[in-house]
Amino acid sequence: MIVCIGDVLTPDELKRITVAVEKAEFVDGKTTAGWHAKLVKQNTQLPKGAPELDDICKLIGAALQRNRLFQTAVRPKLIHPMLISRYETGMAYGVHTDDALMNAQQQLMRSDVSFTLFLNSPEAYQGGELVIDSTQGEQPYKLEAGAMIVYPSSTLHWVETVTSGVRLAAVSWVQSLIRDPQEREILFDLDTVRQAIFKQQGKTREFDLLSKTHANLLRKWVEF
Repeated sequence: MIVCIGDVLTPDELKRITVAVEKAEFVDGKTTAGWHAKLVKQNTQLPKGAPELDDICKLIGAALQRNRLFQTAVRPKLIHPMLISRYETGMAYGVHTDDALMNAQQQLMRSDVSFTLFLNSPEAYQGGELVIDSTQGEQPYKLEAGAMIVYPSSTLHWVETVTSGVRLAAVSWVQSLIRDPQEREILFDLDTVRQAIFKQQGKTREFDLLSKTHANLLRKWVEF
């Protein structure tokens, strides 16, 4: 399931991130790529331990925590420390799939869901589309500043060459409480429907039955 989520960050939060990034020094992005991804990764990113990185990650983490759509679509258990990536003219990230196992907060995690949070306007650069190879074919994405796309970590994907300007984004990976992507989508659809019923009709018998089914499937499928 691929989900685009708008307005994850407020204009004020985006401004704070932009100011922090302007002061920061970036390093070669290959330092955090897997052995095969290093061959196709051409970008820079904030280094681990940079004070700006810690502040930005805390800000984004709080935004993800309050975003209901992200929480219901992804069901996060663990979120890998975020990377703040910068692509200048001529940079790209070739075709790759994300590592299945990663280290997060001193524990091993499985990558179920990947996300890209766009940090500057699409008008600020040419090229730089995130392309995801799905069952519907190759789909390019270039969202507004503050918007996010979440997608299966199991997909092949890449970032097209930036032909002018600078592309800024935060990327990370999530281990979901619901391991199976089909089960995660079923829960998401059920939650979407029950919210719509509640908005239109209030707490009805149908809403209660949907809520019971949603809760029982969550009990059945969740993994701690």
